[in-house]
Amino acid sequence: MKDIVIANLSIEFALRIVNLYKNLCNEKGEFTMSKQLLRCGTSIGANVAESEHSQSKADFITKLYISLKEANETKYWLTLLSRAQYLTDTEYESLMKDLRIIIGTLVNTIKKTKENLT
Repeated sequence: MKDIVIANLSIEFALRIVNLYKNLCNEKGEFTMSKQLLRCGTSIGANVAESEHSQSKADFITKLYISLKEANETKYWLTLLSRAQYLTDTEYESLMKDLRIIIGTLVNTIKKTKENLT
């Protein structure tokens, strides 16, 4: 099931973001951008978790759209951290690869759920 896949992907990604946050704070002394990244990067999975007990298919879609918005914000903060040279190219590309998979899975799940509404 797609919702189980996205739940697992978002939890694993959130753990990577938590570890990155700790590293950015402890090793590089960066607190502002990393806090924003922590909030949106972990919010993806929180909204996916909320969608699992949605009241309707429309509510399910809404929660996944919120996750998608959080994923796009995460992309912004990762890009900014990369360009500010807080992330190596390897770190950035690895995180972006995972994020692209999450975004694609969210988009596909939303699309298929919408198709089932009609």
